Amino acid sequence: MYPLISVAELQSILGQEKLVVVDCRHDLADVAAGRKAYEQGHIPGAVFLHLDEDLSGAKTGKNGRHPLPDPLTLAQHLSNVGIGDGCHVVAYDATGGMYAARLWWLMRWLGHDHVQVLNGGLPAWTKAGNDLSTSIPKPVPLPLTPHLRHNWTVDAGTVLANIAKREFQVVDARAPGRFAGEGETLDPVAGHIPNAINRFYQLNLQPDGFFKPANSLRAEWLALLGSTDVRNAVQQCGSGVTACHNLLALEAAGLHGSRLYPGSWSEWCSDPNRPVATGAA
Repeated sequence: MYPLISVAELQSILGQEKLVVVDCRHDLADVAAGRKAYEQGHIPGAVFLHLDEDLSGAKTGKNGRHPLPDPLTLAQHLSNVGIGDGCHVVAYDATGGMYAARLWWLMRWLGHDHVQVLNGGLPAWTKAGNDLSTSIPKPVPLPLTPHLRHNWTVDAGTVLANIAKREFQVVDARAPGRFAGEGETLDPVAGHIPNAINRFYQLNLQPDGFFKPANSLRAEWLALLGSTDVRNAVQQCGSGVTACHNLLALEAAGLHGSRLYPGSWSEWCSDPNRPVATGAA
């Protein structure tokens, strides 16, 4: 299934049985903002999932700001909002897919591929003249069976060993300044994983907030990776969220098989024994 769905395509299927639309809006600086915005108006019939409460696991101080949730717990959260086996899920946010991509990746990590992100998000929906609803649906829980894809992730130990082995290429989705170690505001240490390269996730988007065409994304990513096979690329960011945006862009470009380092920089820098690089390269 193509990872993106247009407003027109969603309009044509809205209300169908087995379709679940999920509002993923969030604000890292105000974690209550997403739910508040949802309550003030959302795509009709949409349910809400919270990045911290539903789409992340418990933090230990050493596993990053948004660790992956336990698969069975995640499946239960999804089940509770009416996502079951065979459902078609469409995720959206208001920030170019920044948070919706997290749900998209998590669903597929659980083994459920019938999931898409609304291209352009809520701004595109309203710009097309569509109404919002304040009615909160009461979904019926449905059974969701995890079929976990264990090989889709790498851990910190593997990334550490790879600094010497150079078996895969780490790609950092953070803004160039944070990658270089300048202007860090979210994590206690500035810099990046040695040998990583930078691909700011917002480069996947056009100025209007829509994803770039597949051929443009493909050309840009192939140029970035050079001789590296996409299957030997590992995506990371600050906490494993916007890295999923890069994974979505790769999928949209027809470039499959890249993996995720879920703990990302926030986990990496929690251990002072792990090496840190600074500068733009």
